[in-house]
Amino acid sequence: MYTTEFLDLPPLRSAGGTVQLPGSKSISNRVLLLAALSAGTTRIRDLLDSDDTRVMLDALRTLGCGVEAEDAHTVRVTGLGGQAPRSPAKLFLGNAGTAMRPLTAALAVLGGDFELSGVPRMHERPIADLVDALRQIGCSVEYLGQEGYPPLRIGRPRARQVQQPIRVRGDVSSQFLTALLLAAPLLSTEGDVVFEVTGTLISRPYIEITLNLLERFGVQVRREGWSRFTVPAASAYRTPGEIHVEADASSASYFIALGAIAATAERPVHIQGVGAASIQGDIRFVDAARLMGAQVESGPNDLRVSRGAWPLRSIDLDCIAIPDAAMTLAVLALFADGHSTLRNIGSWRVKETDRIAAMAQELRRLGARVEEGADLLRVHPLAEEAWRAACIRTYDDHRMAMCFSLAAFNPAAQPVRILDPKCVAKTFPDYFETLFQVVEAQPGAIPVLCIDGPTASGKGTLAAALAERLGYHWLDSGALYRLTALAAQRAGLAVEEAQTEAIAALARALDVEFQGERVLLRGEDVSADLRTEAIGRDASKVAAWPAVRAALLQLQRDFRRLPGLVADGRDMGTVVFPDATLKVFLTASAEQRAERRYKQLISKGVSTTLDAVLADLQARDARDMSRSAAPLKPADDALLLDNSTLTVEASVERVLAWWQERLPFGDCLAAS
Repeated sequence: MYTTEFLDLPPLRSAGGTVQLPGSKSISNRVLLLAALSAGTTRIRDLLDSDDTRVMLDALRTLGCGVEAEDAHTVRVTGLGGQAPRSPAKLFLGNAGTAMRPLTAALAVLGGDFELSGVPRMHERPIADLVDALRQIGCSVEYLGQEGYPPLRIGRPRARQVQQPIRVRGDVSSQFLTALLLAAPLLSTEGDVVFEVTGTLISRPYIEITLNLLERFGVQVRREGWSRFTVPAASAYRTPGEIHVEADASSASYFIALGAIAATAERPVHIQGVGAASIQGDIRFVDAARLMGAQVESGPNDLRVSRGAWPLRSIDLDCIAIPDAAMTLAVLALFADGHSTLRNIGSWRVKETDRIAAMAQELRRLGARVEEGADLLRVHPLAEEAWRAACIRTYDDHRMAMCFSLAAFNPAAQPVRILDPKCVAKTFPDYFETLFQVVEAQPGAIPVLCIDGPTASGKGTLAAALAERLGYHWLDSGALYRLTALAAQRAGLAVEEAQTEAIAALARALDVEFQGERVLLRGEDVSADLRTEAIGRDASKVAAWPAVRAALLQLQRDFRRLPGLVADGRDMGTVVFPDATLKVFLTASAEQRAERRYKQLISKGVSTTLDAVLADLQARDARDMSRSAAPLKPADDALLLDNSTLTVEASVERVLAWWQERLPFGDCLAAS
């Protein structure tokens, strides 16, 4: 998962391949609560591993449920089975509406001493309609802050007097009715429990999910249209023993859109885990994509999507059935043949952010003309010359980040910056990694930042820090030469020019993998072996041989992968990546570098002297600067950075400032 301040997406051109989606958030948190309210143990497979499910799992543990994780996506929940939840308890529920609303209802009915809170945005999301309905049946719920909003304190119910029917508004959020339906079996010992919905019920497919899962746990709800729901007397939860969480249909919308924009029939985007048999309403996004011209083949549990009509066809669509997935349509509309109107999306106003306002604002950053109403959004398409490079604010809203990643496919080949990319952790922590597996960039568009310099200049430390800040891959080219030297040592080859061709053959066959700070050679962690002085000296020798450098050239260039690369070495900017976005050459005197290396070796327990280290560095410098193949020197367009008196942090900030100057986003970080 990307935890950087921002993530830059270079211009993208095509898509294709297989995507395995994470489990549905809506199903995951409903199933967790149902398992918690049942007797016995429920094994939940393919559970979504995200911020929202983690806060629900933490809450269930606090309340006394048994929670045993078999792996990241399988848990066993032992329910309360009629026992009172552990009380008093304080529950922090983040920004998870699928945890806050249902837990409020269930705990208010069960009674106890509970305090429910979340992030600041959760305290701006209305809950008064749910609280009013709970108070109708004698529940004790108090507001701890602003009236009508969390945080809440829940006490023990007053004398129960269930006045039938219990009325609840349906035109703000379907989660209020879902919460009451999930809590209703706890009341049914006193007779039928009837709910009457006032106003038009929005997001009806989410109620269908609730009814479907209630049935899986032994509760059959009778309904009259979408206005009246009856939970029969003596209803009780029974664990199904094991339940599977299907993949998230809302998350599928981004990859359906991806296929509609950039995939071919020969190489479609193949989405696994959700299809025609889905119980989720957002699967109807497929119908909307088809209306816009996408080619979609749907199996029971998978989808294959490719571009059909181009440009896409504009639409005027009632989105009440797909409130979350409809956000993706707003970005697809930029690629249409006319303006598109999304209607009945008033529920966007009370989501993780005011999504109507947020979508309109960020679409305008791309250059689009957008009209917004109380419950509609009208988006005008963008001509190629009208697209702008944009810095997209995400408002701590996962869907904003994922939707706007699709804008990187713009025909003007403009990059897109996503601020706070880690917000996708709410539902799809590995979204960007998954995206990068099935898309290709425009040729030469993947940005590269080169850090060259002499031995012990600190280029590796600087490059690693920059890669972490930018969310980019890191190529320590020196490690490849050290790996070559190590491979030669293990093959019994002396590192001398007579063995040049044999050692070059070893370099071409290197089976190397970088895992963070670990370097694997044929699956073996050789990180410690590479750091010895002997291997370092041999690496400096083989790096001077043209045959070895040629053997490693393509391997190094293959590290240029989405979203970008920071490469350090001695010829990254001059030979390996001459078209790099930014080239930096570190400078420091041999004496200063020798002192740094001396302190480093002493700290590792290596016995040496400062004079010996200095002599070795000077010899390496002479060899590197005089070699016939790519001698050590700054690229003509490199920026020189003398880090003699700079801390690593100061060097990082200096290079990042240069980097920002090279990109078309201006001072968007300061503005945000």
